[in-house]
Amino acid sequence: MTPAMRAIVWIAAAAFFIFLLSMLSGVLIPFVAAMTLAYFLDPIAERLEARGCSRLVATVLITAVFFAVAAGVVILIVPILQAQIMGFASRLPGYVTTIREWIAPWVERARAGLAGEDLSQIRAAAGSYAGQAVQWVAAMLGGLVSGGRAILSLISLVVVTPVVTFYLLLDWPRLVARIDSLLPQGAAPTIRAQILAIDRVISGFVLGQATVCLILAAYYATALTLIGIDFGLLIGLGTGLLSFIPYFGMLTGLAVSIVMALIQFKAMLPVVLVIAVFVVAQAVDGVFLTPRLVGQSIGLHPVWIIFALMAGGALFGFTGVLLAVPVAAAIGVLVRFAAERYRASPLFTGDRGRTG
Repeated sequence: MTPAMRAIVWIAAAAFFIFLLSMLSGVLIPFVAAMTLAYFLDPIAERLEARGCSRLVATVLITAVFFAVAAGVVILIVPILQAQIMGFASRLPGYVTTIREWIAPWVERARAGLAGEDLSQIRAAAGSYAGQAVQWVAAMLGGLVSGGRAILSLISLVVVTPVVTFYLLLDWPRLVARIDSLLPQGAAPTIRAQILAIDRVISGFVLGQATVCLILAAYYATALTLIGIDFGLLIGLGTGLLSFIPYFGMLTGLAVSIVMALIQFKAMLPVVLVIAVFVVAQAVDGVFLTPRLVGQSIGLHPVWIIFALMAGGALFGFTGVLLAVPVAAAIGVLVRFAAERYRASPLFTGDRGRTG
């Protein structure tokens, strides 16, 4: 088979895979979650095997402990978060009224400085944008709940994921060996080297960033609660978990916390304390947490991560979000590999005597 034919086969296979992923994205969530868990739990199983445990015993122990801890955390945290969410929802009309009273003088000043025709145009434009926003939100919510897909996905995630995780973790070495045996013999060493590079990036970024997010979530929740911010636990946990998206989580949490401090205390000292909390968090994260736990050599730029998450969510929903970072890591490694091969080729060097 010529190189052109091999390229066509690989492109066709990739296109078919993407098509299949888009068609089955609604039912793949528990399987993608299970594969992710098995991937990160496999090193623990290997350590237990090295100490004399069989693969079956190691798998049973790991899955039992992991899901028991996860269930315990959910049982402890969910009722508190539920109470805070319900409390926030009950106070939301009051918050909206307060914010409206704040901005009313500014609106009156702007209205006084505008002619009647300009004001009518602004109102028409605002009404048009508001209508579009309402339609967008309604369509998004309708897509989430249509056909009971949200409930079905949640049930499948809770019920199917542990079972699939157990079997994937049990058979992980055999699956890896089987896939390795199917690699093209001529390109197998190169493919293995790139897979190892992708593995290092994924494990370094995802595990490290998840640890950073949990530490930040605990810090934000504790600090905001100690300041006395209403729903500080909810805001802090949300801010920490959203920190997985570079800058977005921190900026969102900061804005919400400042607004809550102004509404609740109507004074500047709590606002200053909130800003101090976020400044300290960003300083510790930038100087210590991310360099130590994530590292600077993983090659995943924050903009690339944001784009991957948005593109994955837009194309394949929640399944795409789960796959976004691994796919982004793989693409990044392959692009760097292609760039290295390009720099070593006559196309870059201009040396016609070299054959690559």
